[in-house]
Amino acid sequence: MFLFLKSLSRSVHDKEHQQQPELTKTRGGDGCSSGAGGDLCTSLTVWRKSLLVTCTGFTVIDCSGNLVYRVDNYMGGRPKELVLMDGKGTSILTMKRCKNLGLIDNWVIYEGEVGNYCTTVLSEKPVFYVKKRINILYTNPNVLAYIYRRSSDKRYAYTIEGSYSHRSCKVVDKRKRVVAEIKRKDAMVGGISFGVDVFMLIIKAEFDPGFAMALVLLLDQMFS
Repeated sequence: MFLFLKSLSRSVHDKEHQQQPELTKTRGGDGCSSGAGGDLCTSLTVWRKSLLVTCTGFTVIDCSGNLVYRVDNYMGGRPKELVLMDGKGTSILTMKRCKNLGLIDNWVIYEGEVGNYCTTVLSEKPVFYVKKRINILYTNPNVLAYIYRRSSDKRYAYTIEGSYSHRSCKVVDKRKRVVAEIKRKDAMVGGISFGVDVFMLIIKAEFDPGFAMALVLLLDQMFS
């Protein structure tokens, strides 16, 4: 199945970029970038499935079919902790759920791996805080979540807008610039359609691909 996904990724990417400038590898081999006039972006294929049969999770490949990110959730369901790994299995980011009065899911994102359920890592400092939108508090129905750099910040650093269930989302910064985007990847190859389980993650050059993938994981927890 993974070999088929690699082939699908190459064929679809080739079709999408046949009118674009030549593709070049990004630093770290975490995708392929294209664009003109300095507007480079990284394009990844996200598969909502773990490579391990006993796990749920995600598999992410670049346009050359290389494995760049993976998530293997052994617990199933709605875990308290998610770990994003690179293609070699090294932990990149850890996301931990923290509930506020049982109303909504808020998450903190740490660099690397900080231990199971984060019960004794008070010295570790999160790099981002992600808060799901509450209808009674916020007026913009298009916003799915707010991202803060510090828990005390009153002003968010990014918003996530759109619909995750339709795989149509944008990460927008404070200046209203789109820095990452989730798009449907409707492909029919050999009579097989992946639907919403396979989709595209497109990241602008100035935005970190690993962090963008972490946001995909949190959207999946919040809205699936």
